[in-house]
Amino acid sequence: MARAALGLGVRELAQLAKVAPGTVSRFEAGEELKDRTVDALKAALEATGVVFVDENGEGAGVRLKKSK
Repeated sequence: MARAALGLGVRELAQLAKVAPGTVSRFEAGEELKDRTVDALKAALEATGVVFVDENGEGAGVRLKKSK
């Protein structure tokens, strides 16, 4: 969802996170990955403007930072 909102392809996100494209696909399919891999994907998304919203009773989610 976050990747699509940014208009990033699987290969682009993989390159930003320094992981294989297949890893991005496995992550999006809900497969379990190593913590450091998830952290790398999260950091890459945050660097491109994604904000992760914690669980608040209505579910966790993502949003894009406001552009200034």
